[in-house]
Amino acid sequence: MEARVVNLTETLASFADTYSPRIVARVNDYDVRIAHTRGDHVWHVHSDTDEFFLVLEGRVEISLRDGQGAESTVALGRNDVFVVPRGTEHRPSSPGGAILMFEPSGTISTGDGFAGVIPDHVDQTIGHELP
Repeated sequence: MEARVVNLTETLASFADTYSPRIVARVNDYDVRIAHTRGDHVWHVHSDTDEFFLVLEGRVEISLRDGQGAESTVALGRNDVFVVPRGTEHRPSSPGGAILMFEPSGTISTGDGFAGVIPDHVDQTIGHELP
């Protein structure tokens, strides 16, 4: 990826797909990704990495399941940050918004512990490069 200035507002305005992250930068072996959010993502887990979320617009709730299956939810607003610890099953949900995430390059958006049908509004991807 070439070194360049990327304006997050302009980049978010350039696409409308939800849960379809765009890679806006790379830092060492990590992608910096942004995505629109609306509706429920899928329950999934990343066994080998934490997942960093920063809410850029709107509101996002992240439901979490502990090792015994008990659920809790973290509500995030604009400029809130939350890290889902590695190995924690989680599901983002939103009435509408946008997020920025840090993830190791090559991390699939539906995790490595997902089983089920992927809804049409969720893109199973390792992120899309900017044009």
